[in-house]
Amino acid sequence: MEDLKKKNNSDLNDKEIVYSQSIKAGKRIYYLDVKKNRKDEMFLAITESKKIVMGEGEESQVSFEKHKIFLYKEDFDKFMKGLQQAVRFIEDKQGAYNKPAEEDTPMSPEGEEETASLSGKAPDFNGEIKIDIDF
Repeated sequence: MEDLKKKNNSDLNDKEIVYSQSIKAGKRIYYLDVKKNRKDEMFLAITESKKIVMGEGEESQVSFEKHKIFLYKEDFDKFMKGLQQAVRFIEDKQGAYNKPAEEDTPMSPEGEEETASLSGKAPDFNGEIKIDIDF
């Protein structure tokens, strides 16, 4: 019975997603999901999914460690300012990261270019955002 409740909650959560983008980064995938709450207000759910391999050969087991952050519109400006300051600090201390050309386009989990959105148009960003979230 408890498993059925979890499955139903999971299905409801999936229906809330109005825009989704995934970013592959080595063993990690970052998911940026715009969701709606019960009041029809949108928020950003950022999920880091990291592949964990335990064991070797045929006895190896693969699992995924996930961390989530929920970011609400009233916090967007403060979050973006803080993120940009942190990125600038790192770049000042260690230099800017020169990415290979193949890293330019966000990818879906199937490896195709990500273009999913209800409006059919991805949001415009005026700068580059790099997110590395550790808990």
